[in-house]
Amino acid sequence: MKRLIAAFQFLTIIPIRTHRHLSLDEVASSATFFPLVGFFQGLLLAAASFLLLKFLTPAVTSALVIMIYLLTNGGFHQDGLSDTFDALSVKSTGNQGEDRNKRLAIMRDGTSGPVGITAIAVFLLLKYTLLKEVLEMPAHGMNPVIMLVPMISAWSMTVMMPGAKSARNEGLGVIFLGRIRTVHVTVASILMAVFSGIVYLTGYIACPFAMQNFVAFFPAAVLASLLAGYSMRALFTTRFGGLTGDNLGCIHELSEIIVLLAALILLKWP
Repeated sequence: MKRLIAAFQFLTIIPIRTHRHLSLDEVASSATFFPLVGFFQGLLLAAASFLLLKFLTPAVTSALVIMIYLLTNGGFHQDGLSDTFDALSVKSTGNQGEDRNKRLAIMRDGTSGPVGITAIAVFLLLKYTLLKEVLEMPAHGMNPVIMLVPMISAWSMTVMMPGAKSARNEGLGVIFLGRIRTVHVTVASILMAVFSGIVYLTGYIACPFAMQNFVAFFPAAVLASLLAGYSMRALFTTRFGGLTGDNLGCIHELSEIIVLLAALILLKWP
């Protein structure tokens, strides 16, 4: 239970506290429960969109759902996205060590540069547009795609941790990198499969026809998220000498876009 609480503390601003001191290993192993936190976030967003669509258009609902999402996680991943893109914008001088140090220094800086701000704007615009398209799909009850987006994205961060090297000796990333093993990813994957199955079964009971493409959508979204995540991990390892917490946040944001795109390709335009 304490690891689950730690996962909520790490990924959200929901005021859940534990009176017991947690070791670094216990905090790190909370990554096992990232998909569960994502599921509850997705459930909140799906419920909000279901209610809002009764009174508002998909466009307005999309904006409000994104706002609710940002409020629940405090823009945590957007900060990582911004810092990562600012660091990637550093031009190579031919000195790999010096370039890496410059990029890591930029990620440590608390301010966002023009590239990072642009990245946030582009990702939010993409998310808004894709989410609006998803909300325009016929739905019987809460939208299953919206329930799954935060869960798959949170899971993608956990999957990227085993075997990855920390790019520096401090920061949030070093808590997880080097401590998360295959067994943690296996449990996280089982949790995601179980809760995605719950989403599918409840949706199938409500409307079997609406869920007919779900069996293709879910594995395709997961596979696409994995491919994008490992590609980004390889890029970050080359540019930064490893991963940071900011990089994991960036991977989370990219995964959300990938899952929404998969939904449009496989569910709206079969």
